[in-house]
Amino acid sequence: MTAFGRARRMSSDNSLDITAEIKSVNSRYMDCSVKISHAYSFLEERVRKYLETSGITRGKVEVYIGVDVLESTGMEVSLDTEAARSYIACLESLRDTFGLKDDISVMRVASNKDLFIVKKPEEDAEKDWQEIKVVLDEAIAGFNEMRAREGERLCVDILAKADGIKACAAKVKEMSEADIEGYPAKLEARIRQMLKDFDVETTEQRILTEAAIFADKAAIDEELVRLASHFVALKEIITSDEPGGRKLDFLVQEINRETNTIGSKAGNAEIAHLVLHILGQLCKGKRGQGEHVQGGRVLMPAVNGKRKARIIREITNILPLES
Repeated sequence: MTAFGRARRMSSDNSLDITAEIKSVNSRYMDCSVKISHAYSFLEERVRKYLETSGITRGKVEVYIGVDVLESTGMEVSLDTEAARSYIACLESLRDTFGLKDDISVMRVASNKDLFIVKKPEEDAEKDWQEIKVVLDEAIAGFNEMRAREGERLCVDILAKADGIKACAAKVKEMSEADIEGYPAKLEARIRQMLKDFDVETTEQRILTEAAIFADKAAIDEELVRLASHFVALKEIITSDEPGGRKLDFLVQEINRETNTIGSKAGNAEIAHLVLHILGQLCKGKRGQGEHVQGGRVLMPAVNGKRKARIIREITNILPLES
């Protein structure tokens, strides 16, 4: 999911005008880029770590922090002489090589901020970080609120669709039990007709033995019990306060495996149709998105186009087949 948070305020001494923005789209891993005013570039790594400790651990996250200095705060600026010398030499070479107009001036060179080294007293740097952190916290709060709202809706939808899968499983169970219960009579009628055609006799015991073999091969009780267990675990994961993406990923694989097993045992066209319906929905997307689930929310910074459908789509797209 996409998310966005923004905050702006003055520092406590009104010397800084601070703006913080956070936006994200989905990514399987944490990919955080920080853009901050040049004078405060030394805080980039600190901002990244602070985001992680604030619960933002996945997604392609872009952070912008703008700091306008309204009053002098003891900042020291010095020239990187070697970098400036090399930069000017490159400009002169560009001018001579291509016969360009010579408009190299102090102000034009000074527009390259990388030529300057900005230093702040350590105590001032820490004080400014505390001021920036207050604004960053507000942006993070808005960012997480947006994620939580969408995540809650997705969780409700996941549980609703899980109920749909359980409804399909209940139909499969009813059909399977009916098939097994009616099989002896069908088998007997079929065998007796074949024996009659070939003028051969058999015993009742033989027919019952064949029916028992079929019942054992066609039984799907264990698969249905495991599916029910997976549904209970799914609800526990979604409502847990801990990240449960890997567990949810595993559950989806298990649901797929149990459904395949049921399909391999199906001797009924309607059961096969239900199985194909579930498998077809599971195969529409790739696994992985459920890794954003935590504490009744889906913590997904968003979805990039190449990884669009992972666990959330696998589950949310599954609808019970209409009877």
